[in-house]
Amino acid sequence: MSVLGASVVLKLTPELAGILLSPEEFDAIEDCEELYTYELVHGVLVVAPPPDIGEREPNGQLGHLLRSYKEQHPQGAALDLTVFEHSIRTPDSRRRADRVIWTGLGRIPDTRRDQPTIALEFVSASKRDVQRDYLLKRDACRRAGVREYWIIGRFRRRMTVVRGGGTDPVTEIVVSEQETYSTPLLPGFELPLAQLLAAADAVKAAERP
Repeated sequence: MSVLGASVVLKLTPELAGILLSPEEFDAIEDCEELYTYELVHGVLVVAPPPDIGEREPNGQLGHLLRSYKEQHPQGAALDLTVFEHSIRTPDSRRRADRVIWTGLGRIPDTRRDQPTIALEFVSASKRDVQRDYLLKRDACRRAGVREYWIIGRFRRRMTVVRGGGTDPVTEIVVSEQETYSTPLLPGFELPLAQLLAAADAVKAAERP
């Protein structure tokens, strides 16, 4: 049961981390303290700092590659929409994904009802985040029916792709740094992993004194 009862939280702040919320209460909140990300995990509010530049820059680069595919590739119409920082909905949770992709609908998705086809995470260095992205969030996405979950590891220098959602069998593919990944969900799209890792390396190197 939510600790709020019939009351309504008007604004999310880091100080509220750990409170109980129903998915309906979480969805109804329209205001939050910026510079943080908010998730609902089994009814508990989880607050985290935003991704650092080593995750945001390759994410932006991936967005560019996807939009170029949509606009220029003969089969680019397979991509319906891609956005960054989107919540994956499960019955008791709202799990934040770094980027999501809808494919195969032939229309702009209803982002509150149409589950993304692909979700992905750029993994940070902390052990907690590695466990979250490789295990916990992966399982949440699979149960929600996300068909592919991409985990891009800047520190491990590889990408792990988990295929299969809902009742479909699960398979796992590991893409090394020098390999290019393709998926039948985006026919003709090619993802050169080294390009994303290089983008992350460049912005992090520029931060050094």
